[in-house]
Amino acid sequence: MIVIIDFGSQTTHLIARRLKELGAEVKIIHPENSLKEISETKVGGIILSGGPSSVYSKNAQTVNPSIFSLGIPVLGVCFGLQLIAHLLGGKVVSGKKEYGPTKIKIKNTQVKVTKDLPKEFVVWMSHGDEVVKLPKGFKVFGSTENVPFAMVGNLEKYIFGLQFHPEVEHTEFGNKILKNFVDICRIIILKKDFSIPEIEKNIKNIVGEKDCVIGAVSGGVDSTVAAALTARAIGKRFIPIYVNNGLMREGTTGCVRKIFKRIGVRPIVINAVGEMLKRLKNITNSEQKRKIIGNFYIEIFEREMKKLLAKNISVKYLLQGTIYSDVIESQGTKHSAKIKSHHNVGGLPKKMKLKLLEPVRNFYKDEVRKIGKKLGLPEEFVSKQPFPGPGYAVRIRGEVTKERLRMERKADKIVLSELEKAGLLPQVFLSFPVLTNAFSTAVKGDGRHFGEVIALRVVDSKDIMTSSWTRLPYEVLQKISSRIVNEVPNVSRVVYDITTKPPATMEWE
Repeated sequence: MIVIIDFGSQTTHLIARRLKELGAEVKIIHPENSLKEISETKVGGIILSGGPSSVYSKNAQTVNPSIFSLGIPVLGVCFGLQLIAHLLGGKVVSGKKEYGPTKIKIKNTQVKVTKDLPKEFVVWMSHGDEVVKLPKGFKVFGSTENVPFAMVGNLEKYIFGLQFHPEVEHTEFGNKILKNFVDICRIIILKKDFSIPEIEKNIKNIVGEKDCVIGAVSGGVDSTVAAALTARAIGKRFIPIYVNNGLMREGTTGCVRKIFKRIGVRPIVINAVGEMLKRLKNITNSEQKRKIIGNFYIEIFEREMKKLLAKNISVKYLLQGTIYSDVIESQGTKHSAKIKSHHNVGGLPKKMKLKLLEPVRNFYKDEVRKIGKKLGLPEEFVSKQPFPGPGYAVRIRGEVTKERLRMERKADKIVLSELEKAGLLPQVFLSFPVLTNAFSTAVKGDGRHFGEVIALRVVDSKDIMTSSWTRLPYEVLQKISSRIVNEVPNVSRVVYDITTKPPATMEWE
């Protein structure tokens, strides 16, 4: 197997996924006891992940340098490369920070790690430190404009390092680089795929034969796929609940009823619009918003649990459509950094009466869609855009009010409508306007108007872990902008967000 030593990277799990897709057996371990674990396991390769720390940080994680003397191939990714250099006599400094795409030029295509790579391609960076001196015995295989040691290695000891992330979707030939490393490790390829019966069996084992499960459903792909799996596993003991909190897209309630009719389960619909706005009154901090929404959901579900218990219906579990990108951004692994508290992970209260059931927690968005297709869910539903659990609350910067919700909802409909008219909607992973809470001067009807700035974000992605901004035709951007400033009250101008992930997250808040 290949072991991945996790230093807290947002994409450690993604490295594991890519290797599994190549047929390799993978295990993620922590750095503290890594040498002992590697010594006790039949290991064919070691990968040192990226991470949020600097090698010089006071509490930076490290490994015993003896792992480099085991004769096992090693690949360091980003922080992993910097740690290799630091431990083996090289030098790392705080260099030019890079986030997003850049081009790498391969200097030597005659070694196994660069086999079948073109001489130039795009890679995805996310770093603040860089290696400025290589350890003895290391050679350069690839460089970028700003990073001379972007791809390096010691061929005699089979130790390699990459300053970029081969595991992310937007790095070209990233899978090929990982495949080359797998080949160096001489891993036997055994193609594997996820098994729906296996997921259902796991649900049955967790829930047991008697207890019921309340399902938190939102009308989105993740919660619906999780619900469909659970309904298949435990039948009528699954009780889906949709909370209409006024923060969802128009028509979501009808969509929920329609899709669950197809699944064969009738959802409970709870109207909580007034109470939700009341709780968000005067709240401007995005983390507070997420936690208020997460806590409010749990209150409602526990209230429903009590009603069911009064009818002698035993409910112990709450189903959530949590996926891996939610987990990792909410500091879901030991050494990772917290990016934001997703309402269904970091936004949950510490003490809950219900146990969580999260059957798609370890899957990425594209994998969840594949499961949805295998379950027979409609293509137009499975491929629909993601929508955040906290809804419009995190697309409205500042306080969420009835008026600002009306503005956001109207602008959102315009964006979706114009993308659909242009035939671009099926190609777009995610699109939305943001009420920025920034204001600027405009001229309307020959008079001065001081209104809010709306930012438009449209991105291409596959698994949410990385994204690039969508190159929309100018005429489509113009149409969207003109309609928003003309049809949405109190808007002065529209700007287009052209920031990749990293450094930006998908949502603004």
